[in-house]
Amino acid sequence: MLKFFRNPEITQSLLWHLFLFLFSLCLSHWFPSYTGALFFCFSLFYIITHYWITWRRYHRLQQLGQEIDDMLHNQTPIHFERYQEGELSILENELSKMTLRLSEQAAALAKDKEFLGDSMADISHQIRSPLTSSNLILSLLMEPDLAPARRKKLLQELTQLLSRIDWLVEALLKMSKMDAGTVHFQQSSVNVKNLIQKAAEPLIIPMELREQTLSLQGTDQVTFTGDFSWSEEAILNILKNCMEHTPWGGCIQVTFSQNTIFTEIIIEDNGPGFDKEDLPHLFERFYKGKTSSQQSVGIGLALARMIISQQNGTLKAENSLEGGARFILKFYSS
Repeated sequence: MLKFFRNPEITQSLLWHLFLFLFSLCLSHWFPSYTGALFFCFSLFYIITHYWITWRRYHRLQQLGQEIDDMLHNQTPIHFERYQEGELSILENELSKMTLRLSEQAAALAKDKEFLGDSMADISHQIRSPLTSSNLILSLLMEPDLAPARRKKLLQELTQLLSRIDWLVEALLKMSKMDAGTVHFQQSSVNVKNLIQKAAEPLIIPMELREQTLSLQGTDQVTFTGDFSWSEEAILNILKNCMEHTPWGGCIQVTFSQNTIFTEIIIEDNGPGFDKEDLPHLFERFYKGKTSSQQSVGIGLALARMIISQQNGTLKAENSLEGGARFILKFYSS
């Protein structure tokens, strides 16, 4: 109750009502009739009623403040149905919005924390495995009586492991930059045929060793507005995935076209295709399908989708009717 009178507005109104009360008391002595007495009684009744109602309102506000504090610290829900007073309706509406946003933010932070923990565990596992193999190879290379052929083979394996670690770290850094929103995509005209040819250059030798062929179908005039370098990274990851799942002597076919709404790129292979259980999870980070190789990390397709989606595009994967995997890319016109 004492806290109630610490409010300066309440104190000022109390002084004013005390003045009215004393004035009504004087009137009751000046007028011999019942007029003064009635005025005095009504003044006293008004003062008591006014402060009782005001005290209830402040008491409810105090309860509401305590419930907000409990909600923020103890996740205790607020029952707004108890606050139906007209003067508190605006406050109730704004607090409802605030608590809803806070709850959504808390859930998002918890989800991000869980995702970060899982990602760190996956990253640690993906990097630790090739590092462990590299240390083992280095210990073998230190043997003085190691045969030259054996040494050469171990050096080739070590080079592959170091290249894998380098690619993994670089891909993770790119994904982290996009998550942080620090990547600025250029908005320029990208020729699709040149893009695919440039993206396929690192795969020419591996595909020749596998006796695989790359077929392009489309006109030289097909373009879209985007970033050439980042789009090349996305196409490379998709082509690499197709190459790894295409049998020896197989073919990877790329078809591209353009209309007034979007530019479409379809990448297909004649491999075994996707397992039905893997299709919903292909673009999740660190997800490895049943047909993935042991060297697969599970971030190439996730990175590709991130790059394409941030350029007003979509990436979809499905099994073609003839068998094999099919990736459908669409870059929409702005």
